Amino acid sequence: MNDLGFAGKIARAFIDSKLTPLIVGASLLLGLFAVFATPREEEPQIVVPMVDIFLPMPGSSPKEVEERLVTTFEKKIWEIKGVEYLYSASRPGMGIITVRFLVGENMEESLVKLYNKMSSNRGLLPPGAGEPLVVPKSIDDVPILSLTLWSERYDHHALRRVARELCDELQKTDNVALSEIKGGVTRELKVSLDSARLSSYGLTPVAVMGALERGNVAQRAGALSSGNREYNLDAGNFLSDAAGAGRVVVSVKDGRPVYLADVATVTDGVQEPKDYVFFGLGPAAAHKGLKGGAGDYPAVTVSIAKRKGANATWVAEDLLKRVEFQKGKII
Repeated sequence: MNDLGFAGKIARAFIDSKLTPLIVGASLLLGLFAVFATPREEEPQIVVPMVDIFLPMPGSSPKEVEERLVTTFEKKIWEIKGVEYLYSASRPGMGIITVRFLVGENMEESLVKLYNKMSSNRGLLPPGAGEPLVVPKSIDDVPILSLTLWSERYDHHALRRVARELCDELQKTDNVALSEIKGGVTRELKVSLDSARLSSYGLTPVAVMGALERGNVAQRAGALSSGNREYNLDAGNFLSDAAGAGRVVVSVKDGRPVYLADVATVTDGVQEPKDYVFFGLGPAAAHKGLKGGAGDYPAVTVSIAKRKGANATWVAEDLLKRVEFQKGKII
């Protein structure tokens, strides 16, 4: 019985010691503290630098984009130390290269290497190609919370406006990085040109487009001091309705201005839908007093992503509290 060995002696010392209950209690308290204090993530907080490079080349076919842009820059990007994978896609007028670095590579250093490589090889851009656009991606771009707004009375346009206001309120929350709205339609001023009237005034659609761009500008023109006061002078204004857009001067003929309304029809409506979101009800909805079938109601989804290093659970709980607070106001 006395020949317990080293481990046995340690075990007997703890069994007989009055400190053992205290150590066990302290361990339990530390475990509970770790459960509540340890950040919980939807995705592990690992560093995997990933960057999208957009290579515009208007008017080119996918094959031209691949041969003259994508393949050329792929060879140069492979020269960068730390690059693990390259993914590329070519479509009419645009090439996309996705660069993935090794796990653990520093994001900022990887971006600097990539920017330097793209800048030093700008001379390889063929005639007609635009400036490359480098867009970094992060694991924190993944939404941690999605909210779907639906209504029996509001249409896609009205729901989009409500979602936009709600999104602006949620952006005020600490540790919110990105927000995105899916579904619904936004307001749009649509200009339908009349080819016969354009010809009668000797105008082209490109000339009208340039006049609209110049007419949809507001800028500070200077300041005027008078009577111990200073007045700011603003020039121009943004187009806000169909009537204002129709009064834009697009040309001058025989000493008289030609307005947009003279050569086109301007309507204040909604844009063509880019995506659709609907909300459907199943059999269990009857228990909550709701009736309907699949795809009955228009809906809009708001997605929220957090900042790097923030606790996903705490951010989501804070966002849900703000949503409850907006019920009866925005919602």
